[in-house]
Amino acid sequence: MRIKLTVTLILLPFWALAALPPNYEMHSTVAPIQENSSSQQNTQLQAQQWGLSASDWSRYQTLMKGERGIMSPGLDPLTALGVETDNSAERRRLAELWVKHEYQRTEKELAFQREVNAAWLRLYPETLAVNMGANAAGIAHDTQGRLALFLKENCSRCDARLAAVLADNRPVDLYLVGIDSDDGLRAWAVKHNIPVEKVRSRHITLNHDNGLWFRYGMGQMPVILQQGETGWQVAAY
Repeated sequence: MRIKLTVTLILLPFWALAALPPNYEMHSTVAPIQENSSSQQNTQLQAQQWGLSASDWSRYQTLMKGERGIMSPGLDPLTALGVETDNSAERRRLAELWVKHEYQRTEKELAFQREVNAAWLRLYPETLAVNMGANAAGIAHDTQGRLALFLKENCSRCDARLAAVLADNRPVDLYLVGIDSDDGLRAWAVKHNIPVEKVRSRHITLNHDNGLWFRYGMGQMPVILQQGETGWQVAAY
């Protein structure tokens, strides 16, 4: 009797397994592995797109689930990690990654914008109005029709455009690309005979570029922006 009972207990599990659907165990164990593998690959891909490691990306996700995510929802990983780190070397590394990423993004946008400008000239040569946005922050803002002229040293086209603007007697904000010091601005102004009285009255202002040309100049030098009802617009190259 004991022998029969033992045999029954041993055979029962095999009989129960035989009644299960084919590949039942394979699906129940392999599927989670496949899902985990896919998730890991997706994480690695996202991290690589930003030049980050898997551990960087994991920290970014953790940060965005906490206070930083509440204060700055949608913040990019480089900025989030850079702001939250206490390590100066790490902060520098992330800042350089951000600049490289921003440079690549801007280059793509500028390339497309140049094609848009060319299309305007081809299709509607009498009407060129490229909207720069409702508030081109950082450029001297004035509602009295002021111009913003971006130019640089040793540029004959820039000198010609400057002469035309001065002859027109329009209020203008001059942005010098590549001149970093106030003394450099003054020397440039003297060399180009900028009227001192107009600078003092702020009819003409002298400004450091501070990267604004790279942001709004569309790669053109010189370039003039004009304040319109919908924001800064390219007026002339």
